[in-house]
Parts: sequence; structure tokens; C-alpha cells
Amino acid sequence: MNILAFESSAKAASVALMKDGKLLAEYTQNSGQTHSRTLMQMAEDLLKNCDMNVQDLDAAAVAAGPGSFTGVRIGMAAAKGIAWGREIPCCGVSTLEAMVLGAAMCDGVYCACMDARRGQIYNAVFRMEDGIPVRLCEDRAVSLLELEEDIKNVEETVFLVGDGAQLCYNSLKDRVRSLKLLPEHLRQQRASGVALAAEKKLAAGEDCSAVSLTPNYLRLSQAERTRLEKEKKE
Repeated sequence: MNILAFESSAKAASVALMKDGKLLAEYTQNSGQTHSRTLMQMAEDLLKNCDMNVQDLDAAAVAAGPGSFTGVRIGMAAAKGIAWGREIPCCGVSTLEAMVLGAAMCDGVYCACMDARRGQIYNAVFRMEDGIPVRLCEDRAVSLLELEEDIKNVEETVFLVGDGAQLCYNSLKDRVRSLKLLPEHLRQQRASGVALAAEKKLAAGEDCSAVSLTPNYLRLSQAERTRLEKEKKE
């Protein structure tokens, strides 16, 4: 099965092509350019350099959130466009789970962290067992203090991944001694992790239709919060 995966939920844009569990190619760009400018061009170049085209794909996959509202929408539009055109599955996966799958270099506890601003992080915690991620909590938006309460009693090393890993490490390292910051190149969200998560969903027979795919923002956008605040004042 050939899976083309997109990851655009954070600063870096990434596209990966996986064939029957084997990573054929992965392009990642963290240049600060907008994902709407780079993502599809990266996908086209990747397929071309692998001597493939859209007709060779069996599924599309995308990080469906949490993350940047705009970034998630761009990735989902790209994945859905390919899936609808080819009438193939379109798998939306947790950005946080994909992040751990892309970074995990051994078994252990992995804490996925994205800076959600407003004093919060998007977070999920997993235990990798024989290369299989086991959820210890659902995707959530929590404060650093709430995260500290959850992981402070974990006796083994807790590996931090994601674009919010440095923030969590700097804030909690003196009180949570088990924290370990992974190298920067492993902390970035990667499309290969999205492909791995999608492969797992497809194998389990989960719903992977483009029609049912919706983003998981975890909280309201700034525009929606402003509208609700305005309505309360009226």
C-alpha cells in the first residue's frame, strides 16, 4: 500500500511516502515559508523523484490536529483533494500521536507537547511498548502546572517531543527530574509519523473517508472566542 502523508500543523511542513510500512521518501521544510506555498509542491517533487504519480497512491493521510488552525486546514485540504480525486481513503490522525511515532527511538514514556499559547500546551502522553504506542491520556489542552501534576511521579525517563518540548523542559526540569529533551531534529513534527499512524488505522479497519474527516482543534479559534465574548456583552 502506498500512503502519501502530510504534516502542516506546526512551523515545519513535511510530506512522506510510505510503501507497505517502508518509508520511501520524506521531505521536511522549516524555512518559515507558508505551508500553502510549499506543501503541494513538496508532494509533487517527492512523487516525481520516486517515479510515482497520484495514480499510484492507495491512501492519503494528514495530521488532523491539534495544532495551528491554518496549518491543519492547509494539510487537510491537500489530503482531501488527492483522496477525492482518486477515490481512496483519507486518514486523519492525531498530530500528537504521529509526533511520537516519528520520534520514538526506543520503548519508554513520550510526552508530546505543542505550544498552544494563552498559557497552555496541546499534550498527550504515550508509552511505547515493543514499538507500539499505548495512550496514557487523550489529546488535550492543559496548563504546564496540570502537566506537571500528571508526570511528576513517573519514575522512568519521560522523553519530550514537539515544538513545545523546549518550553516544557525549561519550565519543569527543576521539579520533574525525569524529563529528557530529545534532539531538535527529532522533536519536529514529521509526515513519516503521520504515515505510520495512518497505516495503523487502515489495518484496524477504522473509518478513513474524506467525507468524515474533520479537524481536531481542541479549543475555539481566536475569532470564535472573540465572537462569544461579544455575544456575552450584548
